[in-house]
Amino acid sequence: MPNDYTLLNHFQPKNRLLRGRAYLRAKRITDLVVVIATLPLWLPLSALIYLIIRASAPDAFVIFVQKRTGKNGKRFLIYKFRTMVPNAEELKSKLAAVNGSGDLAGPLKLANDPRITRIGRFLRKTSLDELPQLVNILRGEMTLVGPRPTSWSPESYKLWQTERLDVLPGLTGLWQIYGRGGQDFDEWLRWDIRYLENQCLSLDFIIMIKTFTAVFKQRGAT
Repeated sequence: MPNDYTLLNHFQPKNRLLRGRAYLRAKRITDLVVVIATLPLWLPLSALIYLIIRASAPDAFVIFVQKRTGKNGKRFLIYKFRTMVPNAEELKSKLAAVNGSGDLAGPLKLANDPRITRIGRFLRKTSLDELPQLVNILRGEMTLVGPRPTSWSPESYKLWQTERLDVLPGLTGLWQIYGRGGQDFDEWLRWDIRYLENQCLSLDFIIMIKTFTAVFKQRGAT
């Protein structure tokens, strides 16, 4: 992993123009402006993806809905385009047994998961499966930049990990541009905490730009 901590050196707390509630209000306004302004781009694209997934399996659901942990440990429903076969959960236990994993509570990580569809692989590679989460942002359940929400309950967090629950979860963050699936959960959370210690509008803007770059280079699914 490259030494990307140098990015954070420019965003020390003493250099922030907005702090506390003023920053949070500005962040919320930024979320709404960006999502609404780009609606002519992402809404038709979402409609096209919807039709493609629907055509591939007419009787299956298109939008995957899952409970995630958000700010203050509050659970909410997150939306994603379906990237797996309709009976993915039924196949999970069989694949876990073959893979030697007995943990069925969390995501099953396989190098070449046979449950992922052809269009699903493309959507994950480009992170387009996350587009429906713009609705979560409009509803105030998420923000553009912040820690990614996990499927695990807040009770399963270690004490030092709960700091990430002090803010709204985000569509993207430092881990998404520097980790992109190549690090373990503890390191993922350390990136989140580094963000929280340095968060400001300038850093948010740079993370959004770098996210587009990472997705364009197709460095892996988040």
